[in-house]
Amino acid sequence: KALEPSLVDAGLPAGAVSLIDSAAHASGWALVSDRRLSLAVARGSGPAVATLGDLARQAGVPTSLHGTGGAWMYGSMTADEAKLEAAVQCSLDRKVCNTLNVCCISRKRAAELVPAVLRGAEKAARRGDASSPGAFKLHVVAGDEGVLPEELRSRKVIVRRADGEHEEPQVETLPEKDLGREWEWEETPEISLKVVDDAEHAASLFNLYSPRFVASCISEDPCEHEQFYNKTNAPFVGNGFTRWVDGQYALNRPELGLSNWEGGRLFGRGGFLSGDSVFTVR
Repeated sequence: KALEPSLVDAGLPAGAVSLIDSAAHASGWALVSDRRLSLAVARGSGPAVATLGDLARQAGVPTSLHGTGGAWMYGSMTADEAKLEAAVQCSLDRKVCNTLNVCCISRKRAAELVPAVLRGAEKAARRGDASSPGAFKLHVVAGDEGVLPEELRSRKVIVRRADGEHEEPQVETLPEKDLGREWEWEETPEISLKVVDDAEHAASLFNLYSPRFVASCISEDPCEHEQFYNKTNAPFVGNGFTRWVDGQYALNRPELGLSNWEGGRLFGRGGFLSGDSVFTVR
């Protein structure tokens, strides 16, 4: 009802695009193993994309793999609490590659800004439903637990994962080196939290642990924005929510993928890979 008329309207031949009416893993495996393919593009979670890429390469099919993401956000000493709260909320509407994954908060403003992050995550979890418990999952770097309320640290919540609902502690600690872990959540927003000294500290952690993909600096200081931009090795740097990094949204182009981390970057920095061009402008 939608696909075939769209092909006609676009002047494309019938059958140029096909849908596979099966959600079985085997269907995807068979598709990427078809030697008639000129290019296999795989998007989704990291392990699934890696498997599809391996199968395609075994069949001699070129691949473009997009299974790694995770955006970072820095709330600075001059951040506006309301703006930070809104940025967090709008960056956690669903789990995709440009969803917020790590939030770094200025040590000097942690008492005001951490609650803003928690409110934003809770609002995202509610999805406009005031009756929802607003459950989210928080991973705080060991040593920074003191910025969180004791009540939150001792609370257990229902977390909805791929295999069903689980009762889990709402807050868990993780070592700093695990800031590079991307949280593949289903319906319960999940992020990591780190307290930092300043913009340079946040940028250095981003460069060390992130996929160097999307970074956002919430600050009222133009000089700090400039410093963060210059120190951060990311193709996409903003000052608000992270979900703007999208080919259709940002450049009005059909997007095949935003990154190609699995097979090495195509360029020095990532770009939008679309059907008609590749954008690498930072």
